[in-house]
Amino acid sequence: MFFNAKDVEQFQAQQQFIDTAVVPLLNIGLEQPKIRHSSSQVEFLMSLTSFIEQQFRGRLMLVPPIAYLEQTPQQVDLAAWTEALTNAGFKHIFFVTCDHQWTSFEADYNIIWLPAIPLESMDASMKQKILEDQLKMIIPKLTAQWAK
Repeated sequence: MFFNAKDVEQFQAQQQFIDTAVVPLLNIGLEQPKIRHSSSQVEFLMSLTSFIEQQFRGRLMLVPPIAYLEQTPQQVDLAAWTEALTNAGFKHIFFVTCDHQWTSFEADYNIIWLPAIPLESMDASMKQKILEDQLKMIIPKLTAQWAK
């Protein structure tokens, strides 16, 4: 499910089944040497999280991404986001990112870190294969949390 009026209405009606929120964390570098790499990471992460939503529609909601400037990740308050999403009825909250800095928070939050794979030069079938391969690495993390 996406964070839009139609899907949120369905979420409210079936909240007992839709217990997981996925939150992309986007590291935005706007400086000239980094902007291309940053945009490639954003493209990969947004494609991947949309693919996760498609595969688990009815079980999870893809929350709009949290974007932050490269030099200010410490301004993102994961505790506040976790509390707000928990209060909204989500039992499981996953933050997905390509920014390795977030791995230091794995003990406190469900952080899924993946290295960005540049998708911009791939054809549609190759992109699909890459996303499927990445999903196979994420599924064990989701199911382990859901089993708790």
